[in-house]
Amino acid sequence: MIKGRLLHGGDYNPEQWLEHPEVLCEDVRLMKKARVNCVTLGVFSWAMLEPEEGNYEFDWLEERISRLGEEGIQVILATPSGAIPHWLAQKYPEVLQVQENGVRNLPGKRHNFCYTSPVMRQKIRALDERLSLRFGTRDNVILWHISNELGGNFSDGACHCERCQEAFRQWLKERYKTLERLNQAWWGRFWSHVYTDWSQIHSPAAHGEWTMSGLTLDWKRFVTSQMASFCREEIQAVRKYSRLPVTTNLMGFLRT
Repeated sequence: MIKGRLLHGGDYNPEQWLEHPEVLCEDVRLMKKARVNCVTLGVFSWAMLEPEEGNYEFDWLEERISRLGEEGIQVILATPSGAIPHWLAQKYPEVLQVQENGVRNLPGKRHNFCYTSPVMRQKIRALDERLSLRFGTRDNVILWHISNELGGNFSDGACHCERCQEAFRQWLKERYKTLERLNQAWWGRFWSHVYTDWSQIHSPAAHGEWTMSGLTLDWKRFVTSQMASFCREEIQAVRKYSRLPVTTNLMGFLRT
């Protein structure tokens, strides 16, 4: 709430109209007419905020935040990890998700990135910290929105790359300590599915193992753990120069 008022507004994507200032002026007029008092900015703006690696362009966002502030409109500022730019996918293909069949996704859509990828975490952290430094103490910026609808857009919302497989095995080692305990918990003797080496474990896949309930459940737990870890790192990044509260949103009925 803002001084006893409920927040009223929605996502705003002015970067789509930067070549048309008359549209941006009309946006503000209509917001005032609709009594909008808060908007979310930057949800899918990575390609405009960092059009080239290390080249950050924030002036357009600065102008919008200031203009909205003049009209008494508050801003929830998002971290733009929900949609990665093409230059990132081209230079660092490891950031793209791998499907359960082993095929790496082409660039596009949303949340098409590997939550485990160190490159992905490094690049979004660098951008988040700069956003925090530039806008984290602005009067009309009231909240951080972390990413968008965490969970993914492909298959089970997870990445099945080799780095994720290794991270999954390590997660299982920490959970079960020994293969004996894992085999017992997963009822591995059924159909002779006993694991004798950690490297034999692979995420559930239609062309491989998907019938073991224990494997499937623990994979979902692992995926949730990776998403939560990714989210925590983004929170740490925006809090480097800002003490604003944070939130995020989840997609209802998305099976992950």
